[in-house]
Amino acid sequence: MVSTPATHDVTNQPPPLAPYDASDDAALLEGLRREGAGWAEEDLRRLGRLAGSAEAQEWADLANRHAPVLRTHDRYGHRVDEVEFHPSWHHLMRVAVAEGQAGAPWADDRPGAHVARTAGGLAWGHTDAGHGCPASMTYAAVPALRHQPELAKVYEALLTGREYDPVLRVPTEKRGLLAGMGMTEKQGGSDVRTNSTTATPTAEPGVYTLRGHKWFTSAPMCDVFLVLAQAPEGLSCFLVPRVLPDGSRNTFRIQRLKDKLGNRSNASSEPEFDGTVAWLVGPEGRGVRTIIDMVNCTRLDCVTMSATLMRKTLVEAGHHARHRSAFGARLVDQPLMRNVLADLALESEAATTLTLRLAGAADRAVRGDEGEQAFRRIATAVGKYWVTKRGPAFTAEALECLGGNGYVEDSGMPRHYREAPLLSIWEGSGNVNALDVLRALTKEPRTADALFAELALAQGADARLDAAVTRLRGLLASASETGARRLVEQMALTLQASLLVRHAPAPVADAFCATRLGGDWGHAFGTLPDSADVGAILGRALPEGG
Repeated sequence: MVSTPATHDVTNQPPPLAPYDASDDAALLEGLRREGAGWAEEDLRRLGRLAGSAEAQEWADLANRHAPVLRTHDRYGHRVDEVEFHPSWHHLMRVAVAEGQAGAPWADDRPGAHVARTAGGLAWGHTDAGHGCPASMTYAAVPALRHQPELAKVYEALLTGREYDPVLRVPTEKRGLLAGMGMTEKQGGSDVRTNSTTATPTAEPGVYTLRGHKWFTSAPMCDVFLVLAQAPEGLSCFLVPRVLPDGSRNTFRIQRLKDKLGNRSNASSEPEFDGTVAWLVGPEGRGVRTIIDMVNCTRLDCVTMSATLMRKTLVEAGHHARHRSAFGARLVDQPLMRNVLADLALESEAATTLTLRLAGAADRAVRGDEGEQAFRRIATAVGKYWVTKRGPAFTAEALECLGGNGYVEDSGMPRHYREAPLLSIWEGSGNVNALDVLRALTKEPRTADALFAELALAQGADARLDAAVTRLRGLLASASETGARRLVEQMALTLQASLLVRHAPAPVADAFCATRLGGDWGHAFGTLPDSADVGAILGRALPEGG
């Protein structure tokens, strides 16, 4: 009898990536040490191995396949406004809070605590982006809440704790709290000063009742929210608990959950306030000024998650290319694929290096460094604009490295691709951040001084970088709203190049300056010049065999 080969023998397909170490990234580890958090390296490596484990990767997959469900009423007809999540979401959240991804750095006096958190996000974010939203808002709520010391005294220890306690009950009776934020409304979006939610003072000092409808309030299962509303003296910031001190539910009617392009593991909602009890945070009429500290923090987290998605999808693309063959050779050995992967590696390292520099500035700013405060003010908006803008194109190219395999849901790449545009939209779209840079340059001239002081640290090291700094000064002299995006793009590329020239190996810095500043580049990834040391770039970015 003649045997015939089985029709389903699988060959020339890569093995599963997991388990892998999500922290195995030279740019990440070097940045962690450089920005003052080298003491956290052992914890980062442990978290990176957990993030890349088969179990954690499955949590991420299941949390996105089984989206949260809104339950407005219980079986008896009582209004409860609760959101039910798959158990995998809670596993992810439990690790994130325990590992300091929420408010913990504010209770840590060690220099570099905020850098350690960002580095942890760059590793743990290899799982799922959605659960990073409530962790980010909780982290960002602490400095805003400190504008009202008596409220911070009640809630801060619970917001900065490391216990995840998802059950809704009186906040002060819980082991840990999560915080959300509610700023945007349907008629205004980013123009929050047009908000129509009203805040009416009660007989009790500092206590108000709110009436209105928010358009985007993510993570509605959080315990407390910072909300903007119109008080008698103007737009003001308020703390809204889901459960009141007497144990009764505050009026927080979730009208619906948003059906989003991505970020499906996380619930985004439209809550309605009607007699909702709230406590004033900061002075009346200073709501934007009060909550801006929160926005600065969440913008940094948008940069972090974009950089994380870049690194995650690069690792996936590199893994596929190492194990897939075509036309007689492994993909990773094919010259054009090597060019694509090396170009992606440059973009990823530039994003990671900038992210950690921003985290270092944030860490030193909260400790009173005025120069770092000015640098953080402008550079965070620049990074938010540029790195998040690069994410979708990067993720699409990384997906294409897998060919048709990358287009099917089982690969995980479509989920990352859908996630990528979110980071540019949330916490101010591209135009909002570009205009914010112009505003900082006009109203806070020391921010420009801080930026150029940073760029001066690399002066003379690369002629292309020096020329870019000169061009940037010329753009600043004629800055306008129409040209704001062009200006901010030049700022971002020049800043990234200066960091790489100072801190990255010569092949990385040289290729970045040649392409992003010198113009020796095409309009798509994979167009590095022949002079680029592709082997050195890949050996650094994909150490397992690039």
